[in-house]
Amino acid sequence: MNEQPTVLATPEVEKEETLSILSELQDASHITQRDISLKLNISLGKTNYLIKQLAKKGLVKALNFSHNPGKLKKVKYILTQEGFKEKVRLTYYFLKRKEAEYKRIKEEWDRLEQALKVKDIL
Repeated sequence: MNEQPTVLATPEVEKEETLSILSELQDASHITQRDISLKLNISLGKTNYLIKQLAKKGLVKALNFSHNPGKLKKVKYILTQEGFKEKVRLTYYFLKRKEAEYKRIKEEWDRLEQALKVKDIL
């Protein structure tokens, strides 16, 4: 049997996925879970789970606006005020993490550049 290894999401990855979902919902409230899933390259099940968790925390409201009994329900997602605050908080966290990552890479680059200069390669 050809089994794929299970990759567990780290808290950082889940925060980034949450931030991405909040951003998508803020930009297009009529977007479907399937659209979000495809756009963010995460499974539909995980997208559904994350949106439900966001709704449970009061960060997103899901409103049904199709009342035809034979039709698929259409859902409009609305970012609450708390959802907007969380998006700003996650954006700040994300940017601080990327800034630290940039500084680490820059320091490594500078060390390598110095080592090459010492060896008279550059």
